[in-house]
Amino acid sequence: MNWEQLLSLKRLGDTNKRIRKEQDETRLGFEVDYDRVIFSSEFRSLQDKTQVIPLSETDFVHTRLTHSLEVSVVGRSLGRLVGKKLLEKYPHLQSVHGYLPNDFGAIVAAAALAHDIGNPPFGHSGEKAIGEFFKTGKGSPYKNQLTEKEYQDLCDFEGNANGFKILTESRAGRDGGLRLSYATLGAFTKYPKESLPKKPTTHIADKKYGFFQSEKEAFADVANELGLLKRSEKDISFSRHPLAFLVEAADDICYTIIDFEDGINLGLIQEEFALEYLINLVRDKIKTKNYYALSTKEDRVSYLRALAFGTLIDEAVEIFMKNEDAILNGHFDCALLDKSKYEAQINDIIKISVENIYQSPEVVDKEIVGYGVINTLLSTYTNAVNNCFNNTASNYDKLILKALPNTIKVDDSSLYNRLSNVCYYVSLLSDSKAILEYKKIKGMGF
Repeated sequence: MNWEQLLSLKRLGDTNKRIRKEQDETRLGFEVDYDRVIFSSEFRSLQDKTQVIPLSETDFVHTRLTHSLEVSVVGRSLGRLVGKKLLEKYPHLQSVHGYLPNDFGAIVAAAALAHDIGNPPFGHSGEKAIGEFFKTGKGSPYKNQLTEKEYQDLCDFEGNANGFKILTESRAGRDGGLRLSYATLGAFTKYPKESLPKKPTTHIADKKYGFFQSEKEAFADVANELGLLKRSEKDISFSRHPLAFLVEAADDICYTIIDFEDGINLGLIQEEFALEYLINLVRDKIKTKNYYALSTKEDRVSYLRALAFGTLIDEAVEIFMKNEDAILNGHFDCALLDKSKYEAQINDIIKISVENIYQSPEVVDKEIVGYGVINTLLSTYTNAVNNCFNNTASNYDKLILKALPNTIKVDDSSLYNRLSNVCYYVSLLSDSKAILEYKKIKGMGF
């Protein structure tokens, strides 16, 4: 792969090539990507979607929206630092093409801002609930009417693939979705493959999948424009866009440290015990006098968090540049922080978070509620849509359809498209909206 192609400013529907040197520096194309994500309704709904811990009465808990904003900030720093080093290594990118360090930062920031945009309500348990509805629930009879890959899309419903759908799917008045640059779409796609074959290798790009069957042609177009390397002749599978490693690193840094911070501030992790783990990560950077002058737990945790961010950002940049040739050749097969000298400290923090936060009663209760809500919504909506298509809709089905948006095409001849559209609608619901829809179906609250 080469950086000239990887930094493509092309957008879906373009007929003329966009040249970096011809860009308006006050309204740079990559920065427009960020604006389009942040002003989208899909992004705004993240303010009412759970990150890990359900919304509480405190100010500490992160939602998907605040998490995404923080990941974008870290991503911007990673991109700019890597961009500066890449331009020193490949000076023609600046002298001939006009690229600047901030271009790399803008691409990574926009992709990082959107990295969770496809996640359904109730966190990762929402993904599992959708998948299990089709795998073992009332949606399982559809298996024999779908192709193997179509059915796998539904059984392993993937927020990353759903995000690519949100960013690229055309609908009335919005051709090409948000029409982001192909560079940003490439950096967004951490798993540039179809849902099958499932985990064919231990390569990081094969861990999950990045697009549904309905978007496979759109992704192939992006991959070919960017010059991503093919990893399979039989199935659609490519090597990652190099900047996807930075988006992943930004997410890894934030959820590792921020979830831990939330747990401390909420009392799920004892402060004395927890701070020891953070100090082990940043011991060389602590200014003891400043640290002991802080009088509150929140200030002490915040100070250590800032140092941890700086430490891990510098580490990720160093690992990226050390392995840049392998990344460009598609041979780098793990996350950047998997190569970190702080891997043991990171794993210690994650282990404590799993035991005290991710498996806490509040989180488990949220997941139980999520399963029930999503199962009811999918069962009700898929029945109504398919009964209408088959001309067997009951009066109840017709009432349900009136409450659904026009984007769910009940007359689509493809069962896969009908089912996918229902999943898409459910995935866009916020936690509160999903519960409200559930109560309405159950006849509650009136």
